[in-house]
Amino acid sequence: MQMQDRVSVVTGSASGIGRGVALVLAERGADIALIDVDVDGAEYTQRKIAGLGRKAAVYRANVASSPEVKEAVSAVMSDFGRIDVLVNAAGVIGAYGWEDSSISREADWDLTFDVNVKGTALVSDTVSLHMKARRSGKIVNISSHGGRSGAGASAGAAYGASKAAVIHLTQSYALELAPYDINVNVVCPGTLWTPMWERIAARMRRNDPDKRHMTPRELFDESIRERCPLGREQTPEDVGKTVAFFASDDASNITGQSLNVNGGTRMD
Repeated sequence: MQMQDRVSVVTGSASGIGRGVALVLAERGADIALIDVDVDGAEYTQRKIAGLGRKAAVYRANVASSPEVKEAVSAVMSDFGRIDVLVNAAGVIGAYGWEDSSISREADWDLTFDVNVKGTALVSDTVSLHMKARRSGKIVNISSHGGRSGAGASAGAAYGASKAAVIHLTQSYALELAPYDINVNVVCPGTLWTPMWERIAARMRRNDPDKRHMTPRELFDESIRERCPLGREQTPEDVGKTVAFFASDDASNITGQSLNVNGGTRMD
């Protein structure tokens, strides 16, 4: 119970990695504030957390909107009294119609940087004000191993560049917040079967005639076989366990670091 009674804010917690992170933190004793634009999905996560015996509440906010972020964080503070941990898991891979394109369009650049980068910054800025007042806190950002090098056509340049920016942003905040005893680190997930990867599969099928006969799941499994040395997919729970480590006292002397959770697909 390394997270016992710690109040954790998790953005993007309605599905995928964000939901997996929230559930792992709750399993380890945390109470969770769930921030997402998808209220129905977040409420499903809330019910799962309640089944684990922990408190959870849902707050609707677009992380790319400063007024909405401030309102949500203010509500969290009113309901929970403090914030011990922030996990920035909200993320997008592209705008509407991304699956039907073979390039990063202007709309993809705008949306990925609004949500993945600006959203991470806005939520971190707002939450860290409360952490600074208490001179304590843990911030864990979610990037991608696609932010380590060129992302290629399957994910697109805009997505990869935005995730690289999250790594750089993490280091900047680690320096800025270190005097307040706030740790800031980043997890870089690899290949996970999530709604985002289903969009990647749809794009692969459209752009590669040799793959059009394959289902999204078959494309996913092929990617694991061909690229992952450990030969098994990563899961939201795998990411959640790494987040829990960064958010725990065991990582009290670690800040500004990025850690891949990708089965060895990229070793950098």
